[in-house]
Amino acid sequence: MWEMEILTITVTLILMAVVLILASGIKKVNQYEKGIVERWHAYEKTVEPGLRFIIPVVQRIFRVNMREQVIDVPPQEIITEDNVVVTIDAVIYYQVVDPKRALYEVEDFELAIVKLAQTTLRNIVGEMSLDVCLTSREKINVELRSALDQATDKWGTKVNRIELQRIDPPSDIQLAMHKQKAAEQERRQLRLLATGRKEAAAQDKEGMILRAQGEKAAAVLKAEGEARSIELVSAAQAEAVRLISEAANQYFKENAQLNKKLDVIKETFSQQTKIVVPSSADILNVLGLEGTSVLPVKTGSKTETSASK
Repeated sequence: MWEMEILTITVTLILMAVVLILASGIKKVNQYEKGIVERWHAYEKTVEPGLRFIIPVVQRIFRVNMREQVIDVPPQEIITEDNVVVTIDAVIYYQVVDPKRALYEVEDFELAIVKLAQTTLRNIVGEMSLDVCLTSREKINVELRSALDQATDKWGTKVNRIELQRIDPPSDIQLAMHKQKAAEQERRQLRLLATGRKEAAAQDKEGMILRAQGEKAAAVLKAEGEARSIELVSAAQAEAVRLISEAANQYFKENAQLNKKLDVIKETFSQQTKIVVPSSADILNVLGLEGTSVLPVKTGSKTETSASK
């Protein structure tokens, strides 16, 4: 009886141990990972994401992250070509492309790539002056990425990009640079102000020229208008004179001649001048006094004639 119970318990324990051992052989590989399976501590195969079964004790599995990862390169002091100490730090974006080489070719990939980045960065910046270093951030990124990508290719990784976070020169140089920048800004402002004044003066001059041209054109137009007005007035006056002259010639010519003759006769008679004319009625035609009565006056042997209206 006791033997049966002991046997049952023993079998149960063995079955449970087997189940636990088999369960420990079930491994999960995430979607962003790949698995490296070893048999007796030697590479056997690479497995894809999902549930994988390995033989416990005999096999083991290592999961390798295949996503893009970021490594922060600690700040370091670098001497430039013109002997200025600058502090530079960077970030590295890399991705594993071959999990087998990434696992077996380098012991600590992150430490190795940080040290390599610092060394390469020191070589690149050491060949540049401070001004070139401050203005060539993109060039440093490209050269550093190219150098690291070639070196890490045998580690089964790819450096996608490198970004310099900051390049800090010494504080006294920063202060001098700030003063220089302020002086340049002030000089640029003065240049812009001078340019604005020059343009304003040019515009004023152009405005004066246009104003003078306008006044000249207005004066010319005014003179032309006055000349035209005088011409029209003269023409109108000449036409009026002509019309008056024609009217006088047409309506007053004979009366004017008669009045003139009468004035002459009046002036003659006023001086008591005697006119001796033939005794004939045509004297009125001679004098142009048709319709005027003539009175004969005898003086001696001649006959004098007086005219009266």
